[in-house]
Amino acid sequence: MALSPAKLLFSSPSSAATSAELPRFHSTATTTSVSFLSSPSRSQTSPKSPFLGLRLAAGNQRLTADHRRVSVVATVSSSARPTVLVAEKLGDVGLDLLRSFANVDCSYNLSPEELCSKISLCDALIVRSGTKVTREVFEAAKGRLKVVGRAGVGIDNVDLQAATESGCIVVNAPTANTVAAAEHGIALLAGMARKVAQADASMKAGKWQRNKYVGVSLVGKTLAVMGFGKVGSEVARRAKGLGMHVIAHDPYAPADRARAIGVELVSFDEALSTADFISLHMPLTPSTAKLFNDETLAKVKKGVRIINVARGGVIDEDALVRALDNGTVAQAALDVFTEEPPPKESKLVQHENVTVTPHLGASTMEAQEGVAIEIAEAVIGALKGELAATAVNAPMVPAEVLSELKPYVVLAEKLGRLAVQLVAGGSGIKGVKVVYTSSRGSDDLDTRILRAMITKGIIEPISSVFINIVNADYTAKQRGLRIIEESISHDGSPEIPLESIQIHLANVESKFASALSDSGDIRVEGRVKDGIPHLTLVGSFSVDVSLEGNVILCRQVDQPGMIGMVGRILGDKNINVSFMSVGRTGPRKHAIMAIGVDEEPDKESLKMIGSIPAIEEFVFLKL
Repeated sequence: MALSPAKLLFSSPSSAATSAELPRFHSTATTTSVSFLSSPSRSQTSPKSPFLGLRLAAGNQRLTADHRRVSVVATVSSSARPTVLVAEKLGDVGLDLLRSFANVDCSYNLSPEELCSKISLCDALIVRSGTKVTREVFEAAKGRLKVVGRAGVGIDNVDLQAATESGCIVVNAPTANTVAAAEHGIALLAGMARKVAQADASMKAGKWQRNKYVGVSLVGKTLAVMGFGKVGSEVARRAKGLGMHVIAHDPYAPADRARAIGVELVSFDEALSTADFISLHMPLTPSTAKLFNDETLAKVKKGVRIINVARGGVIDEDALVRALDNGTVAQAALDVFTEEPPPKESKLVQHENVTVTPHLGASTMEAQEGVAIEIAEAVIGALKGELAATAVNAPMVPAEVLSELKPYVVLAEKLGRLAVQLVAGGSGIKGVKVVYTSSRGSDDLDTRILRAMITKGIIEPISSVFINIVNADYTAKQRGLRIIEESISHDGSPEIPLESIQIHLANVESKFASALSDSGDIRVEGRVKDGIPHLTLVGSFSVDVSLEGNVILCRQVDQPGMIGMVGRILGDKNINVSFMSVGRTGPRKHAIMAIGVDEEPDKESLKMIGSIPAIEEFVFLKL
């Protein structure tokens, strides 16, 4: 799971927002179901090419009128035996699976030029983390490459945008090394606590220093698991068995799943301030890059011990060295680094209170075999045209459907991103309801891509998972996220696909109380105006906000001069305001002011806005 500390927020007690009367419509609610691969009315042919699917929109295909139900993946005809290039070492069991279906070319340690020269002869490519699959590789493939398989979790080395543009599915193997990574985390935890590596080096140097290598016990100590996904939860299970008290921070993890294994979900700052040990299990995303920096490490309990088997870039390595030197952090055990391999002169690697391993999290015989099987099955399935649950990029879809829904796709993702940023850390998202208002019948409106983009907007900001129409429902299900879709009929032109999209997040706490509806859900609504997505409802307040750039939402007492006061603060800081919109419950009562800004305000500017007496609460949102 991805995670980030709570966004800066200032608030004062305020009464609940009153609800504006909404028009009544007939509605029907349905729980989402997954049906990506086919429709009874679909037909397609391609007499010129043995490969179908990813290039469906390019031509030579005939679709029935119900083309909105088509989902496309790479396929290979039974008469063509595909070629799979394996560019990095893969377990024999995986190679045997591949050879039962395809011609397999094992060519390791290829230079970028050598990879580009071979790739035009291949239908699939399998790599680990050492091979860069760049735009140049996809261009050199000249359209033949249909699948890229990453034997592991991270896909930082694959250009996803270029893959999608080329009609190439990218799949990974996210589950096979979970236990191995968790076990390595526990090994580093115990080894660090008892200074095993240092004592071993000392003895091999001919010394006997029992008094120097006195460790600490794990029993009764508090472990904070930062990121409660697959690996994080497995670490928590094992730490409980060692007699540790385990807490976790993850802005998305369901509280009931954590409670089931005896783990308490807490805020980011509470985890830092109370933990004796901190184990990192978040992915590397823009929101987690160098998350553990000087400012963050200043909040930890003095003498904390840190373990990282996730991604090196989540720690500011220079800041960690400073914290180790001044005693803020007693020890660190690291399996991953910002640069791999790290420089030989790295102060962090050479530090006497740091235990290091060369990215061994997945390096067990069992895990390597499991990864080989998982990636081989995913690649073969994708080449056969089967739905790849581990696909991490979007497939091609009919151009006319994308053209019609394009502005609504943007709206759906941005509403999801906005909604998740309104959730208070630690509360967890338990359910999502999406309400579509449209003049079309439910059979004439394909909402799968909209639902996928809402899921993308909700999950991606706090996760390393890449969401698309292929894996959206699967990913939501894996994370216990239940999505209900509701259709409301609207008298209007059927030429317009949607009147509005509304998102409700149920049973969550909100950073911004005004975003809550009368039922207690976080509620946001948006529409497309002149091709541009707009935010039109927050909680019970009507607004009119172009969803571009960044937005500051303020709940205030409705009185003269408020726009001027906020605008002056931003102007003095050279922060450009792109728009302002005010929605209110009535004259001189409460209002929501929405301010669009081109730049991200600094903390001082936000504090100054929060100090205005008439402003009861506000939140800054990145869109």
